[in-house]
Amino acid sequence: MIKNDTKINKRYLLFALLFFVCALFSFTGCAPVISKQLREQVAKELTLIEVLKGPEAYKGKIVLWTGVIISSMNVKEGTMIEVLQKPSDMRGKPKDVDESEGRFLALYPGYLDVAIYNGGRRVTVAGEVEGKKIQRLGEIEYAYPLVSAKEIHLWPVEKEDRFYPYPYWHYPWWYHPYWYWW
Repeated sequence: MIKNDTKINKRYLLFALLFFVCALFSFTGCAPVISKQLREQVAKELTLIEVLKGPEAYKGKIVLWTGVIISSMNVKEGTMIEVLQKPSDMRGKPKDVDESEGRFLALYPGYLDVAIYNGGRRVTVAGEVEGKKIQRLGEIEYAYPLVSAKEIHLWPVEKEDRFYPYPYWHYPWWYHPYWYWW
């Protein structure tokens, strides 16, 4: 009887060890998208709402914001990206929700292809607050916080699953997938 209990305990120990190894690999798979050196400099308590109130007061602070690109344009200083801020998930990816703290401009000092960095793409931007830039937004003047982007992560486009409505043409004409329930 003692031998059987020992075998069971070894099985549980092996299962627990296997579970721990799988959990360890799943957590290490979520690598951050912004470098560690830059993440250590980020003012985590600084939100876009606070910066919108007075962008000049936060000049020189490092921020990490996520959002969806509204537009992008190559200018002589680099690439100017207008971003609609969105809250981020655990991985730092912008959530697909209908809430936002506002808009901001990210000026990347190099060339980015605006055909790739186009409207609708999700980004994570880390950079230094440079102040504000006033631009037209429809019929109003909007004071955008201007961020000098040090790092930008463009999230890959998620592919949508295709849905094939009934009738399923790949099934024989007499078969319906729910008939076996009747």
